[in-house]
Amino acid sequence: MSGEAKQLGVTDHSRDSAGLTYVYPVVSRRAGGVSVGINLNSNNACNWRCIYCQVPGLKRGTAPPIDLALLERELRGFIDTLLHGDFMRKHVPEDARRIVDIAFSGNGEPTSAREFPDAIDLAGRVLRDTGLDGKVKIRVITNGSLLGRKRVQQGLRRLGELGGEAWFKVDAGSADGYRRINGVEISPESVARNLHRCAQLCPTWVQTCLFALDGAIPGDEEVQAYLDVLERAGCANLPGVHLYGLARPSLQPEAERLSSLPQDTLEAIAVRIRALGLAVSVSV
Repeated sequence: MSGEAKQLGVTDHSRDSAGLTYVYPVVSRRAGGVSVGINLNSNNACNWRCIYCQVPGLKRGTAPPIDLALLERELRGFIDTLLHGDFMRKHVPEDARRIVDIAFSGNGEPTSAREFPDAIDLAGRVLRDTGLDGKVKIRVITNGSLLGRKRVQQGLRRLGELGGEAWFKVDAGSADGYRRINGVEISPESVARNLHRCAQLCPTWVQTCLFALDGAIPGDEEVQAYLDVLERAGCANLPGVHLYGLARPSLQPEAERLSSLPQDTLEAIAVRIRALGLAVSVSV
């Protein structure tokens, strides 16, 4: 790692802050500390194109081949630096100087990597060898669209065995909403089916990004359609929902059309989600 010390914050999720190929640290407002990110999509390719995405040069596609040996060296080396070096002191606000998770997120859909199950195993092995298993979770941030693939199911099942969890993106409740926000043709039934399947494989939180588009907040009909998806997926199988707004600027063409929602608007929607029996955390 080189360059001048740079203080990390919740508005900076730069993938190159550690100067590594796959591993990068962020201060996660939802996780509440330092999240050790793993970027399996170093080619900035994703099968979705969310209009609030902060990835520069985002393109449609899948993850490239993963050099697992390099990933393991980077992960071991960076965790050692966090535990025994001065990275925390130089780069992290004092109240966030703790490792809270290893998060497969990055610049695209992590489950699109052919090596996804092996990468989950690798992360579990590193946590065990560093004495962090049981203390630091493994999380997978996913749009859930590839749950029909056996190797994705294998990876998520292993994630559950390791005590990890998935954060499953659900930003709308209608086909039009998914088309408008996520840039995909997918049905609410398919989203609910994939969410249900994911929750059977590992603990699964829903993560939902809400914002105003062209000044318009999510309407009652769309919110109800979203609630219907959660109910159809089986609320009893879901720990809860991470409901959040825009913390960082979009790097997509629609950026100027997006604006943050006020706290009370998010809280009003959270009340409706809680009525389903789900826990909800709200981050503006």
